[in-house]
Amino acid sequence: MGVPLLDLKAQYATIKDEVVPAIAEVMESQYFILGPKVVELEKQVAEYSQTKHAIGVSSGTDALLISLMAEGIGHGDEVVTTPFSFFATAGCITRVGATPVFVDIDPVTFNMDPDKLESAINERTKAIIPIHLYGQMADMDPIMDIANRHNLAVIEDGAQAIGAEYKGRRAGSVGHYGCFSFFPSKNLGGAGDGGMVVTNDDERADKLRILRAHGGKPKYYHRFIGGNFRLDALQAAILIVKLRHLDGWTKRRQENADTYRKLFMETGLVMDASEDFHGGCQSWSNCSIKSSGKLTLPDDLDDRRHIYNQFVIRLDRRDELREVLKGKGIGHEVYYPVPFHMQDCFAYLNYRKGDFPASECAAATTLALPIYPELTLDQMKEVVEAISEFVRE
Repeated sequence: MGVPLLDLKAQYATIKDEVVPAIAEVMESQYFILGPKVVELEKQVAEYSQTKHAIGVSSGTDALLISLMAEGIGHGDEVVTTPFSFFATAGCITRVGATPVFVDIDPVTFNMDPDKLESAINERTKAIIPIHLYGQMADMDPIMDIANRHNLAVIEDGAQAIGAEYKGRRAGSVGHYGCFSFFPSKNLGGAGDGGMVVTNDDERADKLRILRAHGGKPKYYHRFIGGNFRLDALQAAILIVKLRHLDGWTKRRQENADTYRKLFMETGLVMDASEDFHGGCQSWSNCSIKSSGKLTLPDDLDDRRHIYNQFVIRLDRRDELREVLKGKGIGHEVYYPVPFHMQDCFAYLNYRKGDFPASECAAATTLALPIYPELTLDQMKEVVEAISEFVRE
């Protein structure tokens, strides 16, 4: 039958009657950059994210970039993050002239390991960027404790995590900034690029609004050098429609994750990641996934709300499995095959293979499966059957 990794056409079919009039309204207004629709979306996203302010920007990447700019971070400064994420996280740090400093991930959640954070901080450190990878928030309390002790800004990379929660608090509401992406494949995706920065700080919010329009306030008068980071009204109109459906889509993703767990557990091929990775991941050569011949499933922690932007399993011989799935027409993706410290463009940082074993192990073993809301039971059974057959062999 074949199963796509994501089926945006199926989603659009359910909301077309709402989206088309919203687009037509913007076309009739001929108001395309910022404007009332962007203001409306900002108000709704701020409320949804439990923050005072939301500032619409041109992409999730620009949300990170403008947050670093608002903090005045630049040459000579360091920003701590993990080496296992989409490139924009580390790329934006270098774009403002700062140096990215990496700490390894927790091997179960794939998010920043707070136990490794403080040792990476020195007098040059200005900020921490924890990443809420795959739709589950990082362990924010110890991260914020460390940041507060060292007077550091915390920029939450929530590109994959709008609506995710940590101890009842929404992604973006815990740190000083929260950055979201509206790339079409995200849980809340537009019809092109778009992003949002949320904050509870009035002064930071005002500076973000100035920076997104070339640093001018009023127009043509510039206290800062900003950029062209403005959100399009067409994207805002579409996102306003989609935001009304987001919690329903998240519920379906969570239900699909539960179904996957049930189907995989019935195969007897699942190992308990929280037990097998107890004490951390020391190296890929002795990784328990490699020796077990089994697979792990995402860990859904009791104090979090996981929104499942991705459903990520781990197993040995991952790349061999990819060829099998490709042959069967089953969509999948590797997020992310090369950690930052092993990327050519970061060779100047002088990290070496083996410096971040949990990230390296994740890069070699993780595989994202279809999890979109419209996925059917038969499609999930097809995915599980194909993977189980491969693992048994």
